[in-house]
Amino acid sequence: MKDELFTIPNLLSAVRIVLVPVFLWLVLVPEADLLAIGVLVVSGITDYLDGKIARATGRTTRLGALLDPVADRLYILAVVVGLGLRDIIPWWLAVILPLRDVVLFSLVPFLRTRGFSALPVHFLGKAATAGLLYAFPLLLLGDGDGAVANLARVFGWAFTIWGVALYWWAGILYAVQVRRLLASTPRTP
Repeated sequence: MKDELFTIPNLLSAVRIVLVPVFLWLVLVPEADLLAIGVLVVSGITDYLDGKIARATGRTTRLGALLDPVADRLYILAVVVGLGLRDIIPWWLAVILPLRDVVLFSLVPFLRTRGFSALPVHFLGKAATAGLLYAFPLLLLGDGDGAVANLARVFGWAFTIWGVALYWWAGILYAVQVRRLLASTPRTP
């Protein structure tokens, strides 16, 4: 268990989680947007590296499989709360993104009746998260005046629209996957 706990991928995921409140503070208190974007960039790079390193070294762990999506969800929640409080995104958007995760989380007890704790992540879910991880820094950068801010806002909203659509589509596919699993797998004692 000790080896499983202290792997480089797990430490990278832990760093991502620790940086979530730092990001929120940067966005809300000093409104240090460039530093907040830097935190998002570090988060994106470490998100990529933790999975790549784990697979390349054969050090995938149950803890890592838990930490990585938790870090992703915490960043999405922190960003939508921060951008919502700053009026960079509308509140309906700040609600519908985490709502998808609440809906999917509510399916976990049903999965457990069949001996599963989670569903495997599929490409569409990863693509949706990647789109949102591009969208958020651009929206933050677009909160200003000038050509760069205008361009960032346009691309940020384009990535947001695609990211939200893919995020919910992936959520629907996960729900269908749960339904099929419940129909095809006997209950575990």
